[in-house]
Amino acid sequence: MSEFATINVHRRGGAATIELSRPESMNAWNKQFGLDLRAAVEQVAQDDSVRAVCITGAGRGFSSGADLKDLSGEELSAQGRPDVQKALTERYHPIITGVRTMPKPVVAAVNGPAVGIGLSLALAADLVVAKESAYFLLAFVNIGLAPDGGSSLFVPERVGFTRAAEMAMLGERVGARQAAEWGLINRAVADDAFDAEVEALVDRLAAGATAAHAAIKRQLNAWLFARMEGQLELEAGIQQEMAHSDDFMEGVSAFLQKRPAEFQGR
Repeated sequence: MSEFATINVHRRGGAATIELSRPESMNAWNKQFGLDLRAAVEQVAQDDSVRAVCITGAGRGFSSGADLKDLSGEELSAQGRPDVQKALTERYHPIITGVRTMPKPVVAAVNGPAVGIGLSLALAADLVVAKESAYFLLAFVNIGLAPDGGSSLFVPERVGFTRAAEMAMLGERVGARQAAEWGLINRAVADDAFDAEVEALVDRLAAGATAAHAAIKRQLNAWLFARMEGQLELEAGIQQEMAHSDDFMEGVSAFLQKRPAEFQGR
């Protein structure tokens, strides 16, 4: 497997683990991270000797979402704001669609907080297993943005409109146990049993009927996610609008200054 600056890829028999590896930032997404993760996803998808994939995070978190402290590599729009539409379309959407469409099962092993597009990545997987201490957070609204990375599709498909609206509009944490009760994830596992349970699950899938797993994904995608491409495009366009709002600039400033945001609704 290739080596990357911000991603580790490990092999164990027919299983491959993609480890998000920016632990100092809780595996937040910057430009290099997006490039590395896309390449890693494409690599394991194309490798026929890989029969199951696990995505997890290094350190204390799964992923804290976009790195608001490191926008230096992001291109700017004509208005001087981050060109989020370009970043989503060219770097992040291929990751999400790559996870959903690769012809092998993908397990998200959520070892800590899954926030923003980090939550989107987890929900793009086929099975989601989380430590009981982990939580899930659609944090976009807290900085004046709308959900992206496919979460406006994945969340309501898993938990329905009522809970999706609550998660998206209130921007509150959902603990792993509650997430499992809602059907947002498959299992919440005691922290000390987490690694062993994930390993056993991934090994079981890697030893299973890979062609059947791929066929099952095709069926589920056709029924539930046939509009995914259009929804991702809609998200990117709306997010570009939000990134040009005054509320977004206030949200980012408040986050960096560790203070409550004072939104003006524009």
